[in-house]
Amino acid sequence: MRRSYAAYAAGAVAAAVSAVLAAPGGTVVGNAALRHGSQVAWLKEGSVALHPAPGSRQVSATIDGRTEFGSRTSLPVVAARGEWLEVISTKLHNGVGGFIRRAQVRLTRTPIAIDVDLSGRLLRVWRFGIVVLRAAVGIGAAGSPTPIGRFGITDKLTGFNPGAYGCCILALSAHQTHLPPGWAGGDRIAIHGGGGIGAATSNGCLHATGAVLRRLMRRVPLGTQVVVHP
Repeated sequence: MRRSYAAYAAGAVAAAVSAVLAAPGGTVVGNAALRHGSQVAWLKEGSVALHPAPGSRQVSATIDGRTEFGSRTSLPVVAARGEWLEVISTKLHNGVGGFIRRAQVRLTRTPIAIDVDLSGRLLRVWRFGIVVLRAAVGIGAAGSPTPIGRFGITDKLTGFNPGAYGCCILALSAHQTHLPPGWAGGDRIAIHGGGGIGAATSNGCLHATGAVLRRLMRRVPLGTQVVVHP
């Protein structure tokens, strides 16, 4: 993704998502988002502060109402603690949540969530706890691996350098912490077009076919949680 950020330290914890499993028949026995879908917080105000803990006065980051690509800002909700919500944001390190007051946002829920099995190089879309789409994907090479953890879909883009990214891009909140030498395309991870489907050859992004990308663009709303696991 062509957006420059300071490189973040690796923060994804494999143990947090290692329980993502599918039992025979498609029943989910792991991550709650895959069972129940994604809860999403939408800002009521122009901007809000993210805090490192409930009730903390320290500000980890400030979130604007629009993303750097112009989409309305969506914050996947990880947990609720009283009047505070823990959310996923591009402004934070991979694997690190931020806390906002419930009164500052409007909450919605989608039955959709996604998991990416890196060892199987497989992307699955879950709806009401049932897999409705399976697709082979290309993943990050050994020197630029796809980050592991819980992320969110922040933007859905078309016509964004199609020669490099294909028909469509679903930008994720994840950051690449192992940028290849000389890479000038920014550190954001996304699902987009490209070669190497079923192989580990990318700079960390997930490569999918045009047909799969178009289905994802139609079916998957902003704020959907994406669980990437080994």
